[in-house]
Amino acid sequence: MDIFGIPMPALLSQLLLGLVNGSFYAILSLGLAVIFGLLNVINFAHGALFMTGAVLTWMGMNYFEVNYWVMLVAAPVIVGAFGVLIERLFLRWIYKLDHLYGLLLTLGLTLIIEGVFRSIYGVSGLGYDTPDLLQGATDLGFMMLPNYRAWVVVASITVCLATWFMIEKTRIGAYLRAGTENPRLVEAFGINVPLMITLTYAFGAALAAFAGVLAAPVYQVSPLMGQNLIIVVFAVVVIGGMGSIMGSILTGLGLGVVEGLTKVIYPEASSTVVFVIMVIILLIRPAGLFGKEK
Repeated sequence: MDIFGIPMPALLSQLLLGLVNGSFYAILSLGLAVIFGLLNVINFAHGALFMTGAVLTWMGMNYFEVNYWVMLVAAPVIVGAFGVLIERLFLRWIYKLDHLYGLLLTLGLTLIIEGVFRSIYGVSGLGYDTPDLLQGATDLGFMMLPNYRAWVVVASITVCLATWFMIEKTRIGAYLRAGTENPRLVEAFGINVPLMITLTYAFGAALAAFAGVLAAPVYQVSPLMGQNLIIVVFAVVVIGGMGSIMGSILTGLGLGVVEGLTKVIYPEASSTVVFVIMVIILLIRPAGLFGKEK
Protein backbone atom coordinates (compact mmCIF):
# COMPACT_ATOMS: atom_id res chain seq x y z
CA MET A 1 0.00 0.00 0.00
CA ASP A 2 1.34 3.40 -1.04
CA ILE A 3 0.50 6.83 0.40
CA PHE A 4 1.49 9.91 -1.66
CA GLY A 5 3.24 7.42 -3.95
CA ILE A 6 5.50 6.28 -1.06
CA PRO A 7 5.56 2.68 0.19
CA MET A 8 4.00 2.35 3.64
CA PRO A 9 7.13 0.82 5.28
CA ALA A 10 9.28 3.75 4.11
CA LEU A 11 6.71 6.24 5.34
CA LEU A 12 6.40 4.62 8.77
CA SER A 13 10.18 4.43 9.07
CA GLN A 14 10.59 8.12 8.38
CA LEU A 15 7.80 9.04 10.79
CA LEU A 16 9.48 7.03 13.54
CA LEU A 17 12.81 8.72 12.88
CA GLY A 18 10.97 12.04 12.93
CA LEU A 19 9.70 11.14 16.39
CA VAL A 20 13.33 10.76 17.51
CA ASN A 21 14.13 14.30 16.34
CA GLY A 22 10.86 15.44 17.89
CA SER A 23 12.04 14.05 21.22
CA PHE A 24 15.05 16.37 21.13
CA TYR A 25 12.82 19.29 20.13
CA ALA A 26 10.44 18.48 22.99
CA ILE A 27 13.01 18.29 25.78
CA LEU A 28 14.93 21.35 24.58
CA SER A 29 11.81 23.45 24.07
CA LEU A 30 10.62 22.30 27.50
CA GLY A 31 13.73 23.80 29.10
CA LEU A 32 13.19 27.04 27.22
CA ALA A 33 9.52 27.13 28.20
CA VAL A 34 10.34 26.54 31.88
CA ILE A 35 12.85 29.40 31.92
CA PHE A 36 10.63 31.80 30.01
CA GLY A 37 7.41 30.85 31.73
CA LEU A 38 8.81 31.15 35.25
CA LEU A 39 11.66 33.67 34.83
CA ASN A 40 10.42 35.65 31.82
CA VAL A 41 13.84 35.36 30.13
CA ILE A 42 14.40 34.35 26.50
CA ASN A 43 17.37 32.04 27.05
CA PHE A 44 19.37 32.02 23.82
CA ALA A 45 22.20 30.23 25.68
CA HIS A 46 20.11 27.05 25.69
CA GLY A 47 21.83 25.71 22.58
CA ALA A 48 25.27 26.29 24.12
CA LEU A 49 24.19 24.47 27.30
CA PHE A 50 22.91 21.60 25.14
CA MET A 51 26.31 21.46 23.46
CA THR A 52 28.11 21.66 26.81
CA GLY A 53 26.27 18.58 28.06
CA ALA A 54 27.35 16.63 24.97
CA VAL A 55 30.98 17.81 25.15
CA LEU A 56 31.22 17.08 28.88
CA THR A 57 29.97 13.55 28.19
CA TRP A 58 32.60 13.07 25.48
CA MET A 59 35.30 14.43 27.82
CA GLY A 60 34.19 12.20 30.70
CA MET A 61 34.17 9.08 28.54
CA ASN A 62 37.46 9.79 26.75
CA TYR A 63 39.59 11.48 29.43
CA PHE A 64 38.31 9.90 32.64
CA GLU A 65 36.80 6.63 31.34
CA VAL A 66 33.46 7.42 32.95
CA ASN A 67 30.63 5.42 31.40
CA TYR A 68 27.59 6.82 29.63
CA TRP A 69 25.14 6.15 32.47
CA VAL A 70 27.21 8.12 34.97
CA MET A 71 27.53 11.04 32.56
CA LEU A 72 23.75 10.96 31.96
CA VAL A 73 23.46 12.17 35.56
CA ALA A 74 26.77 14.00 36.02
CA ALA A 75 26.61 16.24 32.94
CA PRO A 76 23.16 17.76 33.81
CA VAL A 77 24.32 18.32 37.40
CA ILE A 78 27.52 20.09 36.26
CA VAL A 79 25.70 22.23 33.70
CA GLY A 80 22.96 22.94 36.24
CA ALA A 81 25.64 24.25 38.63
CA PHE A 82 26.98 26.38 35.79
CA GLY A 83 23.44 27.64 35.30
CA VAL A 84 23.40 28.78 38.93
CA LEU A 85 26.49 30.92 38.23
CA ILE A 86 24.91 32.39 35.09
CA GLU A 87 21.72 33.31 36.94
CA ARG A 88 23.45 34.74 39.99
CA LEU A 89 26.12 36.70 38.11
CA PHE A 90 24.16 37.96 35.10
CA LEU A 91 20.45 37.24 34.77
CA ARG A 92 19.36 38.46 38.20
CA TRP A 93 20.05 42.05 37.10
CA ILE A 94 17.77 42.04 34.06
CA TYR A 95 14.49 40.43 35.20
CA LYS A 96 12.66 43.75 35.27
CA LEU A 97 14.05 44.92 31.94
CA ASP A 98 12.75 44.36 28.42
CA HIS A 99 13.05 40.82 26.96
CA LEU A 100 15.61 42.14 24.49
CA TYR A 101 18.21 42.54 27.23
CA GLY A 102 17.92 38.90 28.23
CA LEU A 103 18.11 37.81 24.61
CA LEU A 104 21.26 39.85 23.96
CA LEU A 105 22.90 38.77 27.22
CA THR A 106 22.33 35.06 26.65
CA LEU A 107 23.40 35.42 23.00
CA GLY A 108 26.68 36.90 24.22
CA LEU A 109 27.11 34.03 26.68
CA THR A 110 26.48 31.60 23.83
CA LEU A 111 29.25 33.11 21.72
CA ILE A 112 31.66 32.96 24.69
CA ILE A 113 30.87 29.33 25.56
CA GLU A 114 31.05 28.17 21.95
CA GLY A 115 34.27 30.15 21.41
CA VAL A 116 35.97 28.49 24.39
CA PHE A 117 35.15 24.96 23.23
CA ARG A 118 35.94 25.80 19.59
CA SER A 119 39.40 27.09 20.53
CA ILE A 120 40.10 23.77 22.28
CA TYR A 121 38.46 21.22 19.98
CA GLY A 122 37.94 23.04 16.69
CA VAL A 123 34.71 22.57 14.75
CA SER A 124 35.13 19.00 13.49
CA GLY A 125 32.73 16.46 14.93
CA LEU A 126 33.73 14.19 17.80
CA GLY A 127 31.95 10.89 18.18
CA TYR A 128 31.64 8.02 20.61
CA ASP A 129 29.84 4.70 20.60
CA THR A 130 26.49 4.02 22.18
CA PRO A 131 26.58 2.14 25.51
CA ASP A 132 26.77 -1.65 25.26
CA LEU A 133 23.31 -2.08 26.79
CA LEU A 134 21.75 -0.10 23.93
CA GLN A 135 23.71 -1.59 21.03
CA GLY A 136 21.90 -3.27 18.17
CA ALA A 137 18.45 -2.80 16.71
CA THR A 138 14.92 -4.16 17.01
CA ASP A 139 13.03 -5.52 14.02
CA LEU A 140 9.64 -3.76 13.82
CA GLY A 141 8.66 -5.51 10.60
CA PHE A 142 8.78 -2.37 8.47
CA MET A 143 12.21 -1.19 9.69
CA MET A 144 15.12 -1.99 11.96
CA LEU A 145 14.90 0.53 14.81
CA PRO A 146 18.23 1.19 16.56
CA ASN A 147 17.80 0.48 20.26
CA TYR A 148 19.52 3.72 21.19
CA ARG A 149 17.02 5.82 19.23
CA ALA A 150 14.16 4.01 20.97
CA TRP A 151 15.85 4.84 24.29
CA VAL A 152 16.04 8.52 23.29
CA VAL A 153 12.28 8.65 22.69
CA VAL A 154 11.41 6.87 25.96
CA ALA A 155 13.86 8.89 28.09
CA SER A 156 12.82 12.22 26.57
CA ILE A 157 9.07 11.65 26.95
CA THR A 158 9.54 10.38 30.52
CA VAL A 159 11.57 13.44 31.59
CA CYS A 160 9.17 15.82 29.81
CA LEU A 161 6.07 14.36 31.49
CA ALA A 162 7.80 14.26 34.90
CA THR A 163 8.71 17.94 34.53
CA TRP A 164 5.17 18.86 33.51
CA PHE A 165 3.76 16.98 36.49
CA MET A 166 6.18 18.66 38.91
CA ILE A 167 5.39 22.17 37.71
CA GLU A 168 1.66 21.82 37.15
CA LYS A 169 0.54 19.30 39.77
CA THR A 170 2.79 19.63 42.83
CA ARG A 171 3.18 22.14 45.64
CA ILE A 172 6.70 22.99 44.49
CA GLY A 173 5.35 23.92 41.08
CA ALA A 174 2.64 26.03 42.68
CA TYR A 175 5.28 27.92 44.67
CA LEU A 176 7.30 28.49 41.49
CA ARG A 177 4.34 29.88 39.57
CA ALA A 178 3.19 32.03 42.47
CA GLY A 179 6.73 33.29 43.07
CA THR A 180 7.01 34.64 39.55
CA GLU A 181 3.60 36.34 39.65
CA ASN A 182 3.67 37.79 43.18
CA PRO A 183 7.08 37.28 44.83
CA ARG A 184 6.36 39.50 47.84
CA LEU A 185 3.28 37.50 48.80
CA VAL A 186 5.17 34.20 48.50
CA GLU A 187 8.09 35.55 50.54
CA ALA A 188 5.59 36.46 53.26
CA PHE A 189 4.99 32.72 53.69
CA GLY A 190 8.70 32.16 54.32
CA ILE A 191 9.59 30.96 50.82
CA ASN A 192 13.01 31.96 49.48
CA VAL A 193 11.92 33.26 46.06
CA PRO A 194 15.41 34.27 44.77
CA LEU A 195 16.66 30.75 45.51
CA MET A 196 13.66 29.26 43.69
CA ILE A 197 14.38 31.42 40.66
CA THR A 198 18.04 30.38 40.66
CA LEU A 199 17.16 26.70 40.90
CA THR A 200 14.59 27.09 38.12
CA TYR A 201 17.21 28.38 35.71
CA ALA A 202 19.60 25.65 36.85
CA PHE A 203 16.90 23.05 36.16
CA GLY A 204 16.30 24.45 32.67
CA ALA A 205 20.05 24.32 32.00
CA ALA A 206 20.18 20.74 33.28
CA LEU A 207 17.38 19.75 30.88
CA ALA A 208 19.42 21.15 27.98
CA ALA A 209 22.48 19.19 29.13
CA PHE A 210 20.40 16.01 29.49
CA ALA A 211 19.29 16.43 25.88
CA GLY A 212 22.95 16.94 24.92
CA VAL A 213 23.96 13.66 26.55
CA LEU A 214 21.14 11.86 24.71
CA ALA A 215 22.10 13.54 21.42
CA ALA A 216 25.83 12.87 21.55
CA PRO A 217 25.73 9.30 20.10
CA VAL A 218 23.19 10.40 17.45
CA TYR A 219 24.79 13.66 16.29
CA GLN A 220 28.47 14.45 16.00
CA VAL A 221 29.66 16.24 19.13
CA SER A 222 30.78 19.71 18.08
CA PRO A 223 31.02 23.18 19.67
CA LEU A 224 28.54 24.35 17.04
CA MET A 225 26.02 21.50 17.37
CA GLY A 226 23.52 23.64 19.25
CA GLN A 227 23.38 26.53 16.76
CA ASN A 228 21.06 25.17 14.10
CA LEU A 229 19.01 23.08 16.51
CA ILE A 230 18.23 25.94 18.87
CA ILE A 231 16.70 28.03 16.06
CA VAL A 232 14.24 25.23 15.31
CA VAL A 233 13.57 24.80 19.04
CA PHE A 234 12.74 28.50 19.39
CA ALA A 235 10.24 28.08 16.56
CA VAL A 236 8.75 25.10 18.42
CA VAL A 237 8.34 27.18 21.59
CA VAL A 238 6.68 30.01 19.64
CA ILE A 239 4.27 27.60 17.92
CA GLY A 240 3.40 25.85 21.18
CA GLY A 241 3.02 29.11 23.09
CA MET A 242 5.76 30.91 25.01
CA GLY A 243 5.85 29.55 28.55
CA SER A 244 3.44 26.66 27.91
CA ILE A 245 4.98 23.47 29.34
CA MET A 246 2.65 20.93 27.76
CA GLY A 247 2.49 23.02 24.58
CA SER A 248 6.26 22.70 24.16
CA ILE A 249 6.19 18.95 24.69
CA LEU A 250 3.33 18.21 22.29
CA THR A 251 4.50 20.69 19.66
CA GLY A 252 8.08 19.39 19.76
CA LEU A 253 7.00 15.80 19.23
CA GLY A 254 4.42 16.77 16.60
CA LEU A 255 6.75 18.94 14.56
CA GLY A 256 9.41 16.24 14.60
CA VAL A 257 6.89 13.87 13.01
CA VAL A 258 5.78 16.54 10.50
CA GLU A 259 9.41 17.19 9.58
CA GLY A 260 9.99 13.46 9.09
CA LEU A 261 6.89 13.19 6.88
CA THR A 262 8.04 16.17 4.81
CA LYS A 263 11.40 14.50 4.15
CA VAL A 264 9.71 11.70 2.23
CA ILE A 265 6.97 13.74 0.54
CA TYR A 266 8.87 16.89 -0.39
CA PRO A 267 12.49 16.72 0.90
CA GLU A 268 13.36 20.23 -0.27
CA ALA A 269 10.93 21.70 2.26
CA SER A 270 12.03 19.63 5.27
CA SER A 271 14.40 22.30 6.58
CA THR A 272 11.81 25.09 6.36
CA VAL A 273 8.48 23.40 7.14
CA VAL A 274 8.74 24.24 10.87
CA PHE A 275 9.20 27.94 10.11
CA VAL A 276 6.35 27.96 7.59
CA ILE A 277 4.09 26.47 10.27
CA MET A 278 5.33 29.09 12.75
CA VAL A 279 4.40 31.93 10.42
CA ILE A 280 0.94 30.49 9.80
CA ILE A 281 0.30 29.95 13.53
CA LEU A 282 1.44 33.48 14.40
CA LEU A 283 -0.92 34.92 11.80
CA ILE A 284 -3.87 32.90 13.11
CA ARG A 285 -3.07 32.76 16.83
CA PRO A 286 -0.18 35.04 17.93
CA ALA A 287 -0.06 33.50 21.43
CA GLY A 288 0.68 30.05 19.98
CA LEU A 289 -1.37 26.86 19.97
CA PHE A 290 -1.34 26.44 23.75
CA GLY A 291 -0.46 29.97 24.84
CA LYS A 292 -2.80 32.28 26.72
CA GLU A 293 -4.20 35.25 24.86
CA LYS A 294 -3.63 38.53 26.66
